[in-house]
Amino acid sequence: MVTIKCRGITFSNIEAVIFDKDGTLEDSQEFLRLLGIKRSRLADAQIPGVGEPLQMAFGIEGGSIDPTGLLAVGSRRENEIVAAGYIAETGRGWLESLSIAGRAFDEADEMFKNAATSPMFVGSLEVLKNLSEAGLKLGILSAATTAAVQKFVKTHELSAWIQLEMGVDSAELNKPDPRLFLQACEQLGVNPAATLMVGDSTGDIQMGKNAGAAGCIGICWGNAGVNHLEKADVAIASLDEITIAAE
Repeated sequence: MVTIKCRGITFSNIEAVIFDKDGTLEDSQEFLRLLGIKRSRLADAQIPGVGEPLQMAFGIEGGSIDPTGLLAVGSRRENEIVAAGYIAETGRGWLESLSIAGRAFDEADEMFKNAATSPMFVGSLEVLKNLSEAGLKLGILSAATTAAVQKFVKTHELSAWIQLEMGVDSAELNKPDPRLFLQACEQLGVNPAATLMVGDSTGDIQMGKNAGAAGCIGICWGNAGVNHLEKADVAIASLDEITIAAE
């Protein structure tokens, strides 16, 4: 058991820490923005006029994305269903709309499949090493697919420190459903009440709290005072604010 300190808050008897990926460990905002633009343009090529509304729905705002928006926090399936909804508004049937959206998403994924993995936020690797060396089990639980999580871990050579690589592969189970956190804890072999959740979205915090996590740490790199993390036990601006307390 380890004691974690973070901005004056103490979490005692911790066995494990589960991290979100995008926006928490991985600086993926630019990749997600480009992917969202490509998806909407490919949909627009099939159904002219839906591209711009789709970008707004995804949370793409000029050169950035809304950290609370659909693209930033939703699973691929959730994004696909929203896209199909906009297509259905043009008069297409629902199954046809889902098919059109699916083709656009598949084609965009194919175009980006060999793209370089986004970089980790500066200092994140050192934090993972320190927590692991203190005896904590570490996992990643992302709204991205499990394959995307596995690619991230492999690219950044994190397997020595990460014991769980888990994404969302089902349309029935998405963040903030607490069952995801409970499943992650079960796979790690730890008690949820002895496990911290670290993430950059409201969904991460809500999921952890509803699952009975030992604590929920919200992160917004460079600005811990954002409103969407107000329900976290503590909000931080950099992962290195998570420290091991001296015995």
